[in-house]
Amino acid sequence: MSIVEIVITAFALAMDAFAVSIASGIAIHNLRLKHAVTIAIWFGLFQAVMPVLGWLSGRSVSEYVSHIDHWVAFALLLFIGGKMIYEAFKIDDAEKKTNPLELYVLFILSVATSIDAFAVGLVLAVRDVDIVVPVVAIGVITFVTSLIGVYIGDKFGHFCEKKIEVAGGVVLIAI
Repeated sequence: MSIVEIVITAFALAMDAFAVSIASGIAIHNLRLKHAVTIAIWFGLFQAVMPVLGWLSGRSVSEYVSHIDHWVAFALLLFIGGKMIYEAFKIDDAEKKTNPLELYVLFILSVATSIDAFAVGLVLAVRDVDIVVPVVAIGVITFVTSLIGVYIGDKFGHFCEKKIEVAGGVVLIAI
């Protein structure tokens, strides 16, 4: 996997977290730097840990699916990208009423936005890709985009949230 593919994948994976960060920025009153950094750390860490868990799971089954690995990778990325596009068009009113800084809410949001990273970890294992560079790229890019997303949400609201998630889904399908 080339560095360009890794960076594109990292940005595509970060789009869920970016969209949720925008929503979090909207929900937080009196936004402070520590609020934005807290959200960005949670999202970045979960986005970095989940591919490792997926990669470890995938390594254990890769020998059994090596003859169809390209189809497994295609199906997983198609599913993840399609899911992102689908979710971009549904807005949950309950999500707007929650406080994204509460620990259990941060945990749930972090897991929800990083499940696709787990699946990408499976793909990386099946394709026999070393996990270190992708994980660092995914974590750092998610941290930065989430940090920016919180501030965008604070300033501009829901203007571009759906479009960003759709773009992330399209990129994953294209890969």
